[in-house]
Amino acid sequence: MADDDPFENMLAQMDRAEEFADVTHGVFERLKHPERTLKVTLPVELDSGDVEVFKGYRCQFDSARGPFKGGVRYHPSVTQEEVEALAGWMTWKTALVDLPFGGAKGGVICEPKDLTDNDLENLTRRYTEGIRRLIGPETDVPAPDMNTNPQTMAWMMDTYSMYEGYSVPKVVTGKPLELGGTPGRIAATGRGVSIVTERLFDYLENDLSEASVAIQGFGNVGSHAARMLDDAGARVVATSDVSGAVYDPDGLDVSTLGAHVDAGGLIEEYTRGDLRVEDRTRWDEGQAISNEELLTLDVDVLIPAAVEGVITNDNADDIRANAIVEAANGPTTVAADEILSERDVQIVPDILANAGGVIVSYLEWVQNSQEFSWPLETVNAELERRIGSAFDETIERYDEGAIPDLRTAAYTLALERTARAHEYRGLFP
Repeated sequence: MADDDPFENMLAQMDRAEEFADVTHGVFERLKHPERTLKVTLPVELDSGDVEVFKGYRCQFDSARGPFKGGVRYHPSVTQEEVEALAGWMTWKTALVDLPFGGAKGGVICEPKDLTDNDLENLTRRYTEGIRRLIGPETDVPAPDMNTNPQTMAWMMDTYSMYEGYSVPKVVTGKPLELGGTPGRIAATGRGVSIVTERLFDYLENDLSEASVAIQGFGNVGSHAARMLDDAGARVVATSDVSGAVYDPDGLDVSTLGAHVDAGGLIEEYTRGDLRVEDRTRWDEGQAISNEELLTLDVDVLIPAAVEGVITNDNADDIRANAIVEAANGPTTVAADEILSERDVQIVPDILANAGGVIVSYLEWVQNSQEFSWPLETVNAELERRIGSAFDETIERYDEGAIPDLRTAAYTLALERTARAHEYRGLFP
């Protein structure tokens, strides 16, 4: 198996769980295959006057438990295999946190920073038209992912609604509040990561207020997780973006760093004191390190919150964190998993750790269905209840003794729930 193939990595994770899951082999084999994947060609006239042809995908992996659910990402590295792997992970994620959804994922091969806002709108509308025969509020509900956001979802919703002839807010989630979005959605994945990290420390009987944390990635997920863990008393000692990483063993000023990044700044500017914030009282904000060095820092918790496949066979032996909480999708390969498991490094898997986003997407979808909105306190409380329950169920399965790690425990629960849905529904025709 190639260490950098996300789909093969997902299948290998499933295979590790098969012997512990109460699933017949025939149904298990069905669970390995996506129901369908659509490839679309997207010619777009850019503001430059050029016409560029983009490629996009939408994979619908499994719908046994309900409508397909999954984000849409814009990135140069998007491939069909990656989209299918992410759709599979979304299937197991929604099952693990017991949502009435299946799993899907979409992606467009592009470099968003090279496109104007008008280019991105035209690309989004063209992509939505390309996949609109698959999506719908009761069939497949997209959401934001890497390099997409509430504005992207607003364009998708509007394009779909134009074809339907009336407004259809619940065709997507992660929308602006003015279009039926829910408070708490933007921070939801990071909040879930923070909640799970606190639960892990409680389980290990360790004090989070004395913990050091390194977070690879300071985008939407990583930045919100950093803020919430900082508020909980943890010491966030390192984080990163595409420009590089910053490390301060005494703890970063998360608030100042967050303001700098929110204003459009980069980590490399922060490390040299070129802060894009008004308060410039602190000029030396830690030492610059590489993203690779960040992964091997001697910390209590490592939180990979960037892209998949960053912890591999090549660097697993160098990982010094006592625990890993996977905020990104698929950041740890199976080969690395085996090495870390042998070293008793606890890994909270992605299908649990980053499920906060899809939980609150579900809550948004429910509110849209009811044409009723809930306050932030209600949304956050329901998020904590659902992800906390999934954590407790995973720990209970793990503590039964035979299962080797938390990822396998989480997969057994997810596979069993999805398999039971298939068994009850049967095969048609």
